[in-house]
Amino acid sequence: MTHLNNLEPGIRKLVAQFIEAGRPSARQQSIQERRQGYLNTIDLAGDAVHVWDIFDQKIDGLPLRIYKSSDQNNLPILIYFHGGCFVSGDFDTHDRQLRMLANLGCCLVVAVDYRLAPEHVYPAAHDDAVKSVHIVREHATLWGGNPDDITIAGDSAGGHLALVTCLRLKNQGQWMPKRQVLIYPMLDATASSDSYKKFGDDYVITRDALLSGFEAYLSNVSPNHPEASPLYWEDLAGLPETHILTAEYDALVDEGEELYRRLLEVGVEVQCRRYLGVNHGFFQLAGISPAARKAIVDVASILSNV
Repeated sequence: MTHLNNLEPGIRKLVAQFIEAGRPSARQQSIQERRQGYLNTIDLAGDAVHVWDIFDQKIDGLPLRIYKSSDQNNLPILIYFHGGCFVSGDFDTHDRQLRMLANLGCCLVVAVDYRLAPEHVYPAAHDDAVKSVHIVREHATLWGGNPDDITIAGDSAGGHLALVTCLRLKNQGQWMPKRQVLIYPMLDATASSDSYKKFGDDYVITRDALLSGFEAYLSNVSPNHPEASPLYWEDLAGLPETHILTAEYDALVDEGEELYRRLLEVGVEVQCRRYLGVNHGFFQLAGISPAARKAIVDVASILSNV
């Protein structure tokens, strides 16, 4: 049963409209329709606030967008991987949140336009993510950022990429970011948790949307592969300070909080915050969701060490 009365008003309206429309399945949409549908929600993120400087770079074939909050140098750096279930999302879908994060966190935000499925399958997005953090660290000083104060973050598929990037960096043994921020990350391509059953049908970002994205991207690899389902990665010890954000009515809430417990067990410094009354994707909805606005402030405070 859908708990409409327990949702924030703005989220409740979206969920009610989705149910009234017959719970349309992402599997019935073309990839182009999914991408356009994501772009159609941009206004729900609120206003595009002014940022001191925004500029694009393409380095080694990888498009980046840099948001610089001020003319200062040695700013903390946030490298951000957007969500979109590995098949959608781009600079435009996440522009408004990243503007707010740059200003509120007094930092340099670098958005990464990694390759999407089905045109590019595993390990394309993972490889782009790892390549991007090395590029940012190399160019950080030039752009006014501090290469020793890097946070890797992302939402949904981007949260997955942030975690796997940190795991790969750990294995490379050269350097690690200061912290990672995982916003309702996609961690289990086997969809094993109870929250998939409880919240997988009614709350707009459905089981079909999540799993069809995994399937498109992981077309050549088992969902049990450790980089497909990093929740089951054998050695999670040695990761940087980690912050996990989950949503109450999200098919992924259980796996995000299970990661929290697994990181605690191996001695990683980790915090987890569950936001009530909201669904998967709420971080994109600051125009209609008080929890989204609070979550953006919370992430910014992590960056600015407040």
